[in-house]
Amino acid sequence: MSDPKNLTAIGAGTAGIIEARKGKAFVMKKGQSLKLINTHGAQVIDFFAFALDPDLKPLDPSIMNFLSMQHTRSGNLRLSPKTGSKLFSNLRKPMFTITENTSPGVHDTLVPACDPIRYSQLGVQGHHASCAENLQIALDECGYQFPRAFTPAPLNFWMNVPVKEGGALAFVEPVSREGDYVVLRAEENCLAVCSACPQDITPVNGYSQKPSDCHFEVL
Repeated sequence: MSDPKNLTAIGAGTAGIIEARKGKAFVMKKGQSLKLINTHGAQVIDFFAFALDPDLKPLDPSIMNFLSMQHTRSGNLRLSPKTGSKLFSNLRKPMFTITENTSPGVHDTLVPACDPIRYSQLGVQGHHASCAENLQIALDECGYQFPRAFTPAPLNFWMNVPVKEGGALAFVEPVSREGDYVVLRAEENCLAVCSACPQDITPVNGYSQKPSDCHFEVL
């Protein structure tokens, strides 16, 4: 594991691309905002976050403090967060607040990140990029120690997983539109990781099943 020398807060006004099938890490100071843009309208972003100390350094590895979908659902009494919703850690502390959301508001908090086993189950032979792998690559590049055997469930922005009558779930095309965006305000220092989901077997990234780039801006 490398030293955490790359944990430098990203400056306001910084903008760029989250490449299709890849991940990107952002060191966020409390009060900063991150704007995620669904550039082409149908791309899912898996969003993870991990707490940092006041000096923007990783916490002791024995302290697991990460964005938790179970606690976010409980804290908001909603399956899908909306504008004004807080995103909570496993320690029940708010990590982010959604301050803007221009899409119809369909996001997923139920489905785990895709991983090599998932693609093998879908019939893929050989290596296939995944959100779990993108997360680990981003954490390794930042020197952030987190158990490799555990991937927190992400907030899947724009992923459309309707709950049907009787409790059944389905994977269908996102209802987000080209240029839709969300803005997240950090409520504590944290390392955020975004993965432009590589899923191209099911229609979670649209019925074309072609992952695409997204854009970001730090406000």
